Amino acid sequence: MSSNAAPELVDSQGMNYLVSLPRRIVTVYVPICVFLFVLLFPFYWMVVTTFKPNEELLSRAGNPFWVKNPTLAHVKKLLFDTAYPDWLWNTVLVSVTATILSLVASVLAAYAIERLRFKGARYVGMSIFLAYLVPPSILFIPLAAIIYKLQLYDTRLALILTYPTFLVPFCTWLLMGYFKSIPFELEECALIDGATRLQILVKIILPLAVPGLISAGIFAFTLSWNEFIYALTFISSSEMKTVPIGVITELVEGDVYHWGALMAGALLGSLPVAVLYSFFVEYYVSGLTGAVKE
Repeated sequence: MSSNAAPELVDSQGMNYLVSLPRRIVTVYVPICVFLFVLLFPFYWMVVTTFKPNEELLSRAGNPFWVKNPTLAHVKKLLFDTAYPDWLWNTVLVSVTATILSLVASVLAAYAIERLRFKGARYVGMSIFLAYLVPPSILFIPLAAIIYKLQLYDTRLALILTYPTFLVPFCTWLLMGYFKSIPFELEECALIDGATRLQILVKIILPLAVPGLISAGIFAFTLSWNEFIYALTFISSSEMKTVPIGVITELVEGDVYHWGALMAGALLGSLPVAVLYSFFVEYYVSGLTGAVKE
C-alpha cells in the first residue's frame, strides 16, 4: 500500500508545482519568452533592415531597432535590378524535384530494408545512415569530377542529381523507423489475399505512413532550399543560381554590402519554408516521433 502511495504522492506534487503564479513565471513563461526572442529576433531584424532606407542604415543616430521612414527601394532593387525571380524559380524547381526523387528512392529503400528482411538488411540500413554523416564538403570533390564528365556543369540538373546524395540517407533512416511502427500483420493478411509487394506498399503502407512521408519531405525540401556548397560549386551563370548563392554573390560587390537588398532576399527566401512548416508542423512532429520511438 505504501509503495503505491509513493508514486501517487510524487505525481500530485508534480501537478501542483505549477499552481502558483511565481513558479509558472520562472519555470514556464520566462524560458518561453527567451526562446521566442532568440528565435524571432533575426526575422524582425531582417524586416527592419529590408524597409529601412540607406540613410538610416548608415547612420548611427536614432533607434537601430525601428524604421522611421520605411521604403520599398531595397525590395525594388532586389526584384527588378537583379535576377532574383530566376533564382527563386531555380530554387523551387531544384528543391521540389530533388525532394520527390529522394522520397521515391527512400521509400523503396526503407521498405526493402524493414519489410523484406533479407540477409544483412540491418548492416545496409546502418551503412545508409552512416553515409549521411559524410560531410558535403568532402563529397562535392568527387561529385564535381562526375558533373564535369557528364557535361552537366552550370545546369539545374547538376543540382537535382547531386542533392539526393545527402537527402536519401537521412530520409531512408527516418522512414525505416516509421515503417517499423506499422504492424506487420497487415502485410501478412494482404499477402494471404494475393496482393503483391508493390500493391501492399502503395495501398497499405504509404497511406499509413503519411506523417512520416511529410516529415521526410519537409526535411528534404528544407535542406535542398538552403543548400550552399553544391550550388556554389556547380553553378556559375547568374540566371542559373539559387537564392542562397545569388543573394551572396550578386549583392556583395567587393567590400560593399547592399544590406537592404541582402535582407530582403533573405526574408523572401525564408518565407516559403516558414509557410511550409506552419501548415505541416503537426505531421512533422508526429513523423519524427514515429521514427524515434522504436
